[in-house]
Amino acid sequence: MSEKNLERDVYAAIADPTRRQLIRLLADAEELPLHELTAHFQMGRTAVSKHLAILKDADLVIARRVGRETRYRLNANPLKEIQDWISYYEGFWKERMAKLNLLLEEKK
Repeated sequence: MSEKNLERDVYAAIADPTRRQLIRLLADAEELPLHELTAHFQMGRTAVSKHLAILKDADLVIARRVGRETRYRLNANPLKEIQDWISYYEGFWKERMAKLNLLLEEKK
């Protein structure tokens, strides 16, 4: 794996449920400041900031300074990599289910 892939491992970034929830929150809003994101978790701002930093390293989150606060927004483009990977298995399971249905029909 190249050094760039180590920095931007989308799969590792979304592996954590807290980070997936952060992605969901940001998907539902145009932009949110840290204090609003933190309100959705039972952890402090520092812990939420660390999760956001991992998402930022994976290019899933874009941070913007507005005065003294940092606002975050989702960059969903890297999720396309995951969608492409999953789509292969979607075809795999459709084929398997079709074969199973044929087998079940033959057993009737």
